[in-house]
Amino acid sequence: MPRQQRKLSETGIYHVIMRGNERKNLFYDEEDKNRFIQILFNKKKEKGFIIYAYCLMDNHIHLLLKEGAEGIAAMMKRINVSYAYYFNQKNHRVGHVFQDRFISETVNDDRYLLAVIRYIHNNPVKAGIVAKPGQYKWSSYNFYIFQHNSETNMINTDFILSILANDRETAIKEFRLFSMEKDEREFLEVDEQIIWTAETGKTYLEEYLKQEWPGKSLRELINNKDTRAALIIHLKLNTKLSIRVIADLLEINRGIVQKTKAKR
Repeated sequence: MPRQQRKLSETGIYHVIMRGNERKNLFYDEEDKNRFIQILFNKKKEKGFIIYAYCLMDNHIHLLLKEGAEGIAAMMKRINVSYAYYFNQKNHRVGHVFQDRFISETVNDDRYLLAVIRYIHNNPVKAGIVAKPGQYKWSSYNFYIFQHNSETNMINTDFILSILANDRETAIKEFRLFSMEKDEREFLEVDEQIIWTAETGKTYLEEYLKQEWPGKSLRELINNKDTRAALIIHLKLNTKLSIRVIADLLEINRGIVQKTKAKR
């Protein structure tokens, strides 16, 4: 069956999703995510395309890009080939890293542009990894909120913020509020849920501890039988982490995790 022709954007702006081949993870650790971001920024410098937003999940990536001198297909090929080469070399493997070709949708007006940015930044919230988009390290959200050194101009925040308000301070406040609003529209999505790993589990646990037990260390909570049980039960009910990973995260015996059950 022939591939459907990609729909072209009137504005040159696309929301792009790249997925791991066979639904496998694209990133094994923070080094991998840092390398992908470095590749993305380097390709931007070389080819002059615009980045409005990104979010790296373990097994897929969201990008919001505007074409530069070359079209979206050529842009994505350069990014994919560079990261796949790095990933295969590092892990002594061969074969495809990304699943088939990337999928995309066109973004043809400012209203939808803002909505897509909100959707992309809220992916980790939707997945249950963090409570707020600013808590997630691997998205472009905080480029809009804070000033970043030499990487500031890698994300075109000025144009997006100018849609919300004339002065930057007011625009950032509006951006924060807008990012927290609910949106029932359907956006381009991957067809799988987050894959729970030791890394995503660690991020989830850190954010959960900050919200539920601020000022308390993990060791303090584990040393108390009741709070330890509460932590174990919460991770069992709210994540898909294995017994082994939960035990490793909490630095306790696997048998304790296995025996701890919610009261009926």
